[in-house]
Amino acid sequence: MDTQNTSAPPRAESAPGDNPSRTRRHGCGLTHDNVRHTTRFVLIGNHLVQHKELSLLAIGLSCHLQSLPTGAGADIKSLAARFPEGPTRIAAALREPEAHGYLRRERHRTETGRIVTRTVSCNQPQAGRRREPADTGCPPAKRTPAPPRRTAPKALPAVPRPSSTAPGLLEAALDLLTDLRRRDPRLLLSAAETAHLAPGVAAWLERDVGTRAVRHALSDGLPDEPLRRPAALLAHRLADRLPPPPPLRTPAGPPPRRYEVRNCDGCDRGFRAPETEDRCRDCRATALP
Repeated sequence: MDTQNTSAPPRAESAPGDNPSRTRRHGCGLTHDNVRHTTRFVLIGNHLVQHKELSLLAIGLSCHLQSLPTGAGADIKSLAARFPEGPTRIAAALREPEAHGYLRRERHRTETGRIVTRTVSCNQPQAGRRREPADTGCPPAKRTPAPPRRTAPKALPAVPRPSSTAPGLLEAALDLLTDLRRRDPRLLLSAAETAHLAPGVAAWLERDVGTRAVRHALSDGLPDEPLRRPAALLAHRLADRLPPPPPLRTPAGPPPRRYEVRNCDGCDRGFRAPETEDRCRDCRATALP
């Protein structure tokens, strides 16, 4: 019958605090079987994949975002459709790299006034809004914000020009623009902005578009958020929604001549006829042979 060597000590399980060098010396640690990539790969720093404060889901999600091409969908809905985790877990995981400078979500307003979110994935936390040492996993360092720079105001987009220079047409356009603030206080325009937009409104009016229709086209369907540049939004709508010219109409001829009433020499009845006729139609018909 076989006997066991009772003098050999049993192997103890490694504890989380064991020395890594001891684990490698005993042959129980991780080994790598690597093949060098030449295509379809992305470089990711150890400061991210070995981050001390990020969860495993947040690290994996950050690596996935860094591997996506520019323009790919990176919102919660797109990621939830790609992975089995639900929107709640993905939303929580996105907040972790965002807090450590690996992710930025910026809100931008388009020329039409729509608010869109742009996701920026950073392969180095220094590239984000918050700075963090890349090799220590320390919390974001404090920095003094730079004073805001004063930039020149952006020029307003071009507006259509009317073919007519009639003063009444331009005055009607100015009155329409001034009245917009009564429909929506956010459409309060300066004198310079009103002068810039007035030719565009005049171009609409000369195309047989009524003032009520122009007013609806400019002020209906505005976003609920505060308007940062209402004049730019109106200029875009004037150019983008400009209706076609009205159909070409044949000019009407001169109205028929209306003769004065005169009395018939035969029956003394009043009738209208040229000065050369002295009898009405009935008397002329009776006088015929």
